[in-house]
Amino acid sequence: MKITDLLKPEGVRIGVTASSRDDAIDQLVALQVASGNIADETAYKEAIMAREAEFSTAVGDGIAIPHAKTSAVKQPGLAAMTIADGVDWGAPDGGASDLAFMIAAPEGEANTHLAILAQLSRLLMHQDFADALRAAKTPEEFLKVIDDAQAEKAAEERAEAATEASDSAESKCALPDIVAITACPTGIAHTYMAAENLEKKATEMGVTIKVETQGSAGAKNVLTAEEIAAAKGVIIAADKNVERSRFAGKQVLSTNVSAGIKEPERLIDTILNNEAPVQEGSAPAAAAETKGESGWSIIYKHLMNGVSHMLPFVIGGGILTAIAFLVDQPGLGTAAYGSSIPAAAFFKTIGGEAFGLMLPVLAGFIAMSIADRPGLAPGFVGGLFAKAGYSLAYVNLMMSDPDAAAAACVSGGFIAALFAGFAAGYMVLWLEKACEKLPDSLEGIKPMLIYPLLGTLAIGAAMFVLNPIFGSINTALNNWLNGMGTTNIVLLGAVVGGMMSIDMGGPFNKAAYVFGTGALAAGTASGQVVMASVMIGGMVPPLVIALSTTFFKNKWSKADRSAGLVNYIMGLSFISEGAIPFAAADPGHVLPSCIIGSAVAGALSAFFGCTSPAPHGGAWVVAVIGNPAMWLLAGLIGSVVGALILSFWKKPYVEE
Repeated sequence: MKITDLLKPEGVRIGVTASSRDDAIDQLVALQVASGNIADETAYKEAIMAREAEFSTAVGDGIAIPHAKTSAVKQPGLAAMTIADGVDWGAPDGGASDLAFMIAAPEGEANTHLAILAQLSRLLMHQDFADALRAAKTPEEFLKVIDDAQAEKAAEERAEAATEASDSAESKCALPDIVAITACPTGIAHTYMAAENLEKKATEMGVTIKVETQGSAGAKNVLTAEEIAAAKGVIIAADKNVERSRFAGKQVLSTNVSAGIKEPERLIDTILNNEAPVQEGSAPAAAAETKGESGWSIIYKHLMNGVSHMLPFVIGGGILTAIAFLVDQPGLGTAAYGSSIPAAAFFKTIGGEAFGLMLPVLAGFIAMSIADRPGLAPGFVGGLFAKAGYSLAYVNLMMSDPDAAAAACVSGGFIAALFAGFAAGYMVLWLEKACEKLPDSLEGIKPMLIYPLLGTLAIGAAMFVLNPIFGSINTALNNWLNGMGTTNIVLLGAVVGGMMSIDMGGPFNKAAYVFGTGALAAGTASGQVVMASVMIGGMVPPLVIALSTTFFKNKWSKADRSAGLVNYIMGLSFISEGAIPFAAADPGHVLPSCIIGSAVAGALSAFFGCTSPAPHGGAWVVAVIGNPAMWLLAGLIGSVVGALILSFWKKPYVEE
């Protein structure tokens, strides 16, 4: 397949005038629509803007490759244009972007198309190819430049394959000096650009390199154990987690994918000069951290690894438990409420078991983020101890008085699970360091026997001693929540509601959500009040956008008004991220308006005494919300307040 099979003449424009990045994106989306690639223009643009909100798709040297993989695309395709004078796209080199390709990839896309898109990304890293595209006078000439370059590249690859086939023995002996992995969250463009630039620069420097790409089509050019063993070191240029256990004992330089594109020579020199940290054992250790990364960002990364794995258990288990209470109307007001009938017991058993895994999963995956797979078992065990509240008193009483032993167990809750996760991870790293001098003959049993055995023993012993402290703290927090008066609970509702809008899926949003689920896990009425405030606060930002774009049309472009309609559904579904494209385009107006609206909604929800036994679901779980009418009213008032602030504050939109 040729690249031009995905890029039609009607999808190319030469020498366009664009006032801004957003204007250029609008024009590229229009070209995708004209080419018949898009099923839902609004949803596709939202996906493009959400990707831009993560970080700019401009890669420097005047090139930008906006892209999205979404169900809004009905067939894979490309749009392209050259931009007179260029636009500020937020490129890492600070320059204007005057050559843009927009990629549209459907969900579940075939690997063939992804391979073609990867090939285009690699070609764009060649300056002469990009300059020839800029010099094209017509769409047909633009397409011919692409066809010629792809044909030349294919000929080079055939020649290389023939050379390898004719001298296979020599080929097998030519192991690389350096190995590398490139990866980005979408795995469509940046992954392959970083690989291409690393390979080009290595050739210029007289260094052999092999780059494994972990893209949407799966891992390609996979590194072998022999190549890793022979290499002087490893470069990982990635914006997502990469398995590092196979690089034990090697230099490992970990950085972002943009550095692979813009600074390949620095990365290669770091390995050649032996300046990269050495991978300890089979865990990430210091090599797993990005050079220059702050202590807080490291902690946050490990924490989010635990939270992201925990959320499916929280959401699935919490909603199923809430359904149990919904169907158990005969048991309302009785001690057996929630399981007094078989249907309710069915849902509560499944939901309760899933929800009960929350703390072990949180601790286990925090530990795994720190110490890779050897940290997983100790982390899980530590999380189980945090949930159960085992202590030395439990051990002493178990044989003589089982009832007293059970009473001595007080769960340490989230705080104990967080401690267990981090403690288990760093305990395993210490074990790996301590085991460095063991005989080589024991290397194979370290990750399978020594680390999990001693790591589990160490975290278990620590939790036996420390659980009473965490249990006391957890009990005090629960008593504090339960003892809150109306004023204090309303203030807390305002704080957690507002936090849900500060970064809409970022650290503040996640902190508020984790606090809400932790309060919910305590099983108290006040915890359910907090969860209701968290959820209504997270629903407000998309609804603020939806209301403003609907009732104040003069403040928004036509594309914004169309995109705003989707935010009604996203807001009702508790998907705060629906507002991100608007917040990214105008943070000064959008963010404060949404924060105020969310804080008002959270405060009102708490004031009305609304409760939520479900940790997710938005308006679709309103049947299980306590005081549902007032909860929805709180959300409506907060959304209207935010929309009014935004709409009166924002200047009227003027067509360029």
